Amino acid sequence: MRIRVAAAAVLLVAAAIPVSRLTAQQPKTQAELRKSFVGTWRLVSIDGGSTQTVRGQKPTGVIYYDANGYMAAQIQPDRPRPKWTGTPSPEQALEAFRGYTAYFGTYTIDEKASTVTHHRQGSLDGGAVDFVRKFEFAGDRIVLTPVPTPGSTNPPTHLTWERMK
Repeated sequence: MRIRVAAAAVLLVAAAIPVSRLTAQQPKTQAELRKSFVGTWRLVSIDGGSTQTVRGQKPTGVIYYDANGYMAAQIQPDRPRPKWTGTPSPEQALEAFRGYTAYFGTYTIDEKASTVTHHRQGSLDGGAVDFVRKFEFAGDRIVLTPVPTPGSTNPPTHLTWERMK
């Protein structure tokens, strides 16, 4: 009799747990996590960090995320575009892409860490293949903050992007 009462009590408790609570514990798939990122975003501002002198006061840029896990980013500095005719000298070429960021690849999201990792497959410059960014959504905006590399003493840089309609 005690076993039947205990079994009935367990069933009643299990039945009282909302289904949403049971499913909330299931981890989201990358496809589900991407839904918040998918679209075209324009750069609103870059705050902090040490790139202000290279990029100027009001750099412009776009970042794209698609539902299949592909992405691309470009940031152009706020300064007059260099001009020349013919083939640029090495100094002119260096000046043309100083402060310009351009890369593409895939991306993955870690919901628990609130990070998005850009896995660069092609880029204008060298450096790390994976860019890990903390993310925070605020309405139609997302703030991406690079996760500092070990031993880095640079102040954090916050890139604010706004979803384009």
